[in-house]
Amino acid sequence: MTPRVVHGACPHDCPDTCGIVTVVEDGRAVDFYGDPDHPITQGWLCAKVRPYLEHVYHPERLTHPLRRVGPKGSGRWQRTSWEEAIGEIAGRWQDVIARYGAEAILPYSYSGTLGLVQMGVASGRFWNRLGASQLERSICGAAAEQAVEATLGARRSPPYDELRQSRLIILWGHNPVSTAPHLMPFLRQAQRNGTQVVVIDPRRTRTARGADWHLAPIPGTDGALAMGLAHLIVREGLHDEAWLAEHTTGWPQLRERLAAFPPERTAALTGLAVEDIVALAHLYATAKPGLIKIADGINRNRNGGQNVRAVCALPAVTGQYGVPGGGLAYSTSGYIRWDSEAVNKWSQCPPPGRVVNMVRLGAALLGEVTDPPIKSLFVFGANPATSAPNAGRIVEGLRREDLFTVVHDLFMTDTASYADLVLPATSQLEQADLHKAYGHTLLAYNHPAIPPLGESKSNWEVMRLLARAMGLAEPWLHQEVDEVIEEVLAATGAYNPALQGITLERLKREKAIPLALETTTPFAGGRFPTPSGKVELYSEALAAEGLDPLPGHFDESLDPAASPTQLGRSGQADGAAGALRLVSGAAHHFVSSSLANQAGLLKHEGTPFVEIHPADAAARGINHGDAVILENGRGWVELRAVVTDGIRPGVVASPKGRWARLDGGRNINWVTSDDLADMAGQSTYHSTQVWLRRAE
Repeated sequence: MTPRVVHGACPHDCPDTCGIVTVVEDGRAVDFYGDPDHPITQGWLCAKVRPYLEHVYHPERLTHPLRRVGPKGSGRWQRTSWEEAIGEIAGRWQDVIARYGAEAILPYSYSGTLGLVQMGVASGRFWNRLGASQLERSICGAAAEQAVEATLGARRSPPYDELRQSRLIILWGHNPVSTAPHLMPFLRQAQRNGTQVVVIDPRRTRTARGADWHLAPIPGTDGALAMGLAHLIVREGLHDEAWLAEHTTGWPQLRERLAAFPPERTAALTGLAVEDIVALAHLYATAKPGLIKIADGINRNRNGGQNVRAVCALPAVTGQYGVPGGGLAYSTSGYIRWDSEAVNKWSQCPPPGRVVNMVRLGAALLGEVTDPPIKSLFVFGANPATSAPNAGRIVEGLRREDLFTVVHDLFMTDTASYADLVLPATSQLEQADLHKAYGHTLLAYNHPAIPPLGESKSNWEVMRLLARAMGLAEPWLHQEVDEVIEEVLAATGAYNPALQGITLERLKREKAIPLALETTTPFAGGRFPTPSGKVELYSEALAAEGLDPLPGHFDESLDPAASPTQLGRSGQADGAAGALRLVSGAAHHFVSSSLANQAGLLKHEGTPFVEIHPADAAARGINHGDAVILENGRGWVELRAVVTDGIRPGVVASPKGRWARLDGGRNINWVTSDDLADMAGQSTYHSTQVWLRRAE
């Protein structure tokens, strides 16, 4: 049989949303590579996704439903049928609803697969109609999103090729070599053309190694650094007073607040040298156009929203918004937002149920959420026992005998191992969907390449089965994937001209299609989709929520996690061997916890490790390669010490994504903070304090 070539889109949580090509022979995928005609992918894939067929045909792939027959977490399972599994779920839920109401059921999903239908619609329609609890989806970039939208009106970002017009690019808390790799060819070309690249990160990342300058501030002090830079720019008269007067609200108030951030105080707050702060301020104010590119790292701490607000102010102070090669790059998600009614069917559902913050899952399962308590958890597109903070509490909650847990996944993940029922999910090669990126402005349709393996089903197929079993007959709960896509495209296109001429038929025929934008330079002409039409340095919207309406208000308190000695455990919590700040950024070979069970990727990533500065290692008697215990009042994890000057003193770094069940039963999230940040219920992973000692 002649091989068949199928075009699709990478579904994983990355801004690049690559075009992918699958070659199929006799119903089996035999080759997989990047689409050479895709303007971003350009024929190559990242180290994570390149071996994707190993993921699809992994020997531990789930292919039929399983029912638990032993104690929770015991690993004892019995094969069951879809009919029996769905019937059991419906019966258990009907009992929960009769006793406690539908809000006692919590769906938990996130970005295990991005896509309009398999993520967005599957996370909305059925659960809204059921009246289940709503999930506050704030674990990743919620504070940054609110901060950018409150300041600029929308999340808009320039195309990658516009980097060539920048004279200066500041990558702030962003490591695109590992998390947005298709940006890198454009960045390297800009460097060859003379663009200076500065990386601001507590750790010397793979990206920082290739930069012209790397600055390593104390984690969480990015906002203070931004305010200090603005202070110096204004003091030296390098700001654009005319632009600020015409295009901003709140400039006089912000200017007054900048007085509190002279270089000496900024240095004390950030741990940077005064001369470096002065040099960076001068460089940013004079090397125009200058682009600041941020990611979500600087918002995953207690000052997340204020950090991003302060950074957003810098291009306004220098008058660089709306300038090709200048301004701020964060996300392209604001160019098009799917029509909420078409996605969620709010008007045809009961009033939305109570909201449970996904960051606080462990606390919610253990009694923080009452009236009603959570009695059933349905997890899909997520693996919270691995990826959510304070994982020990999550595991404790999952062990509750009165909690009915269902997990829909491709593998027996850390979360699935505590479920009552596990349902097999499809991979991207086995399902259809529509994808929009958050790093560029191309829409792409994913064609299914192969039949579902075994009895696996997509997220949307499972929602349709559950709706039928629960007696919900609304037609919009039973549509085919293409019908859903057509409906949402039409509803959104009715008021968003960016979708002009883009139809499902055209998407299926032409692969990736660019949005029809008036201009690719964000906020060209100084036009902002805020209530005032200007950059809102003073935000009435934030003030209405009881938040500080100006950038520059920071909480300087530390993580309240108890030390090991306070808990009566061994360890040193005082003096030179006291608390360290933890950064748990992205692993190079995993997408959060996705793909983290592939043998080849695990080999490349190496054994679980923590980076520690030589001075901090010496104070604790730790040598390179030692087994060490990282701990606090939440828990502990054993790791391998990597002693390096690539991390600033007082900070340790250990990448996220490891499956606990593959690494001794614990991972880095057994110590991370599940406190909430200053805006939007944001996670605070990088506000974690830990103590480090050699393993006994």
